[in-house]
Amino acid sequence: MIPIRNTYYMLAYAFQVLRQQGYRDIATEEFASTAELLAEILIRGVRSQLKRGLGRSYVDVTEPLSSLRGKIEVTESLKTRSILRRQLVCSYDEFSLDTPMNQIIKATCAALIRSRISRPRKKELRRLLPFFADVSDIELSAANWHMRFDRNNQTYRMLINVCWLIYSELLHTNEGGATRLAEFLDEQNMCRLYEKFILEYYRQEHPEIHASAPHIAWALDDGFDDMLPTMRSDVTLRRGETVLIIDAKYYAHATQERFGTRSLHSGNLYQIFTYVKNMEAAHSGEAHRVSGMLLYAKTDEEVYPDGVYRMSGNAITVRTLDLNRPFEEIRTQLDGIVETHFSR
Repeated sequence: MIPIRNTYYMLAYAFQVLRQQGYRDIATEEFASTAELLAEILIRGVRSQLKRGLGRSYVDVTEPLSSLRGKIEVTESLKTRSILRRQLVCSYDEFSLDTPMNQIIKATCAALIRSRISRPRKKELRRLLPFFADVSDIELSAANWHMRFDRNNQTYRMLINVCWLIYSELLHTNEGGATRLAEFLDEQNMCRLYEKFILEYYRQEHPEIHASAPHIAWALDDGFDDMLPTMRSDVTLRRGETVLIIDAKYYAHATQERFGTRSLHSGNLYQIFTYVKNMEAAHSGEAHRVSGMLLYAKTDEEVYPDGVYRMSGNAITVRTLDLNRPFEEIRTQLDGIVETHFSR
């Protein structure tokens, strides 16, 4: 089990906005559950957004009006007989608060109020809802989570991601009128967060090394790549001629057992080996040193991966990152990877 405080640090690196002044003291607070942590992040994020002003956009409105506005919908006017009330159905664009992003935030706040979080936080959420009075009520299950962010709505990126984390763990069952919250951040969500955390940690804490998550091209003899899967690394660290490809793995079980013998997941090993050999082929015309690493999050298993394997001229390292330690020790583990691979 990852300590809740470490979950905050992971979120803070993944969503860089959490490192700003308004969120920093969250790290010093005690939270009974990850649900409480995410609720607090959402509360502070919405407060901050209210100070800037809620985002608006043009939305299509169609309604019967006594005075003309926009385009007259003749068919709808005849169908609804609005002319008998001296009205015409018109459609027009309105610069409105009733945007999909605001709808998602409002619906998430309402869902948290119905959930099992502390009363003080429910009270804070209720105080926020009046600011969304002009925003439509929606079901989160019907929300469109695929949206574009630009300079005008960039501040919503973290808020929508937090809403998604909250929604993805909501069990739509009612117990005594309350929505029950499952254990937040299941394996799939934690896997994505784990990958993003490691990438952003190296970007922010080691600017001397270029950290990215690039696509890796297949080393093809004739260029024919129809139906080949896309290769994209979780984290690639590069400095000079040295390249380290990290594949971050967050599993309930870091190893597999067969006939009483523990071993690495074969698919993981094949994957990182394929990444390394294709990346090496891409650098074949220059001085280079490409290596790979499977970086597992440590579980409660008694046996966990730890070793370096030499494969066809490349080093494939398998390490375990213990997320159950104080964050300074996690930092030391991550910094140690850089020191080991880039200090030569």
